[in-house]
Amino acid sequence: MRRAGLYGLIALLVLAIALASVWAGLAFFYRLPLPEAGRIVAAALFCLFGLATLVALFTRLRWRAVGLFAVVFAGVLVWWASITPPGDAAFVPEDARQVTGRIEGDRLTLTNMRNFTWRSKTDFTESWETRSYDLSKLRTVDLFMSYWAGPAMAHTIVSFGFEGGEQVAWSIEARYRVGTEYSPVADAFKTDTLIVIAADERDLIGLRTNVRGEDVHLYRLAVPADHARVFLAGYVEDANALATQPQFYNSITTNCTTAIVRILRLIGASVPTDWRLLVNGYLQGYLYDQKRLDTRLPLKELIERSRISERARAFGIGQGFSEEIRRGVPDPNG
Repeated sequence: MRRAGLYGLIALLVLAIALASVWAGLAFFYRLPLPEAGRIVAAALFCLFGLATLVALFTRLRWRAVGLFAVVFAGVLVWWASITPPGDAAFVPEDARQVTGRIEGDRLTLTNMRNFTWRSKTDFTESWETRSYDLSKLRTVDLFMSYWAGPAMAHTIVSFGFEGGEQVAWSIEARYRVGTEYSPVADAFKTDTLIVIAADERDLIGLRTNVRGEDVHLYRLAVPADHARVFLAGYVEDANALATQPQFYNSITTNCTTAIVRILRLIGASVPTDWRLLVNGYLQGYLYDQKRLDTRLPLKELIERSRISERARAFGIGQGFSEEIRRGVPDPNG
């Protein structure tokens, strides 16, 4: 029994040390303030150190090796904790400003709301605006899912609709600096900060449908008006917090979907844990099961009728865009 217990402990240590070594190697590669060659050498040396510790587990020196690895890895964690998000940087134009909001009674005022006019990925007219909304006229909540890398992953955008047709879309994204681009692995290692964007749908959605050519789906959500108001206030609160204290984006733990889930849970909504919250390309199936979508249709038909990119490209990014992309989209509230 004692021998079996030892073997079990060694197996756990092998797994823990292997995972810790790979994580630390990647952390060194992405975050050490060295030229690329230096980062590669540092990452390789730590992985070799981890490998040597694994070999030592099967010798009489196992406990000394484990103790040494633990001390060194603790030092890595201290260094990692010392890396804080930059307060300022040379961000790309579309990420240059963080929206902030103020709620006074029924009046919501957004400052630095984005309203770019996009002609191509590199040709656009910048516009940052201050807009006000009457929260007593908040009527709808819609979810956009933009597929950019296959069916498993999508970028999620939530849009709030007001009586009279006004829409304000919210997107939680990585905030890119000039010369950088999206990498899901790099963004799990404190590479980019987080940004909350509030924008006109012609900007935020039109960019994805008409400029980037992504496959965008629109789902009308079943959300009571009082819940919608608190949901919107959660976005405003997060935006204001980021304007005061920057936070790192993380492609696994702090992204467009996990942030939505966190806001929903903060307002008391029931959001059961589900694998589709992580592999968010299938989020519509989760919402369908939760009765948040129009369940009068089979899910497969609902998905097909949610596609809006073709219609958006045919219409163009102009006045009436928001109304046009909603034509024929099933509405659980209708």
